[in-house]
Amino acid sequence: MLLSYYQEQWIEAGCDEAGRGCLAGPVFAAAVIFPPGYHHKRLNDSKKLSEKQRMELRPIIEQEALAYAVASVSAEEIDRINIHNASYLAMHKALDMLHIKAEYIIVDGNRFIPYQKVPYTCVVKGDGKYLSIAAASILAKTYRDEYMDTIAADFPDYDWMNNKGYPTVKHRSAVLAYGTTPHHRKSFRITDPQLKLF
Repeated sequence: MLLSYYQEQWIEAGCDEAGRGCLAGPVFAAAVIFPPGYHHKRLNDSKKLSEKQRMELRPIIEQEALAYAVASVSAEEIDRINIHNASYLAMHKALDMLHIKAEYIIVDGNRFIPYQKVPYTCVVKGDGKYLSIAAASILAKTYRDEYMDTIAADFPDYDWMNNKGYPTVKHRSAVLAYGTTPHHRKSFRITDPQLKLF
């Protein structure tokens, strides 16, 4: 894992999201600013870490970052503006919440909607390359998972405690059997008959 080249020149925030491909629940995003020269050998893309490892790293990130923030955009808003715009909106909201203003932004992925007039770089698979993006991916993932665990108790048939809203066979089967909940993204093709094939 690396520090970005820009991190030595500007106050740089790494951004990532969690929950883009889910059928239910909000999309979460985080922004993280580390001090110059920061390093942590265990930081990695959240998808390559176990739940236990992510939860162990979260307080370390929160304690050692110069600034961090986590924000979300609801399923209702996702349906209104689409998931891509909602993901960028969640990142913008997280950047707004930072108590230190970012002078440069690095974002996981290949697209971004410009934030104010702050320069940025998109990095494909950046959560496996740069520390601040990896940290943002961990925060976004853990905060979203906790949120899904909270609402799962009210809708046990959908198995959100385990799938966190992602389109698993059990989740899709529950949608076909019981319909959608207020937490489902109605603009997603979650009741398509082809879901039975997965």
